[in-house]
Amino acid sequence: MTIQLLRQAVAFAAILAAMPAGASDELPRPEPDTIIFAMMSGKCSTFKVAGRDFPCRAVAFFQTEEGRANFTVALDDPSDDSHTITFSGDNGRRPDANLYELPIDRMLLKSKYRPKVDGLPVPSVEATAGLCTQIGNFVTLELSSISCTAVDGNGKKYELKYQSDGAPMAVRRIKRMRVGSPAVSPFDDVK
Repeated sequence: MTIQLLRQAVAFAAILAAMPAGASDELPRPEPDTIIFAMMSGKCSTFKVAGRDFPCRAVAFFQTEEGRANFTVALDDPSDDSHTITFSGDNGRRPDANLYELPIDRMLLKSKYRPKVDGLPVPSVEATAGLCTQIGNFVTLELSSISCTAVDGNGKKYELKYQSDGAPMAVRRIKRMRVGSPAVSPFDDVK
């Protein structure tokens, strides 16, 4: 169920990822396809929204062909099996092989209470400022940790601290359909 939940979250986050912040109640337009999806095995030591602790059951990474990258957290919410929160940003950078930094400019918030498209909840989009830092090497599928913080315009803070259990990530690369300069991806070799 967790993999299916994250795949659904990725599908709708990809649709909304390139929408302007604050446009969450508008109908989504066709968006760039996902080119990379990675499922990580480990544990959230911290996941907080507005100071409130939430248990999470899974973390995944995906990136669109336009370069928008996302860390999606599936909450362990017995009353809502579609409850996910995504840290989404653009212009990620890899200062070295074991470090990926993603500036966060929006949060995608999905729950069963959101309007639905094709039977699945569409996330609301909150404009934020923040940063996700991933330690480890996606190229070798060895991830150590992910740390994300973001604050929205109302001062609501989102915080994630994730530790890998050492198992290799499950990665799906999806063929690029467009040509042009590729965005920086944590899966690219650092030269």
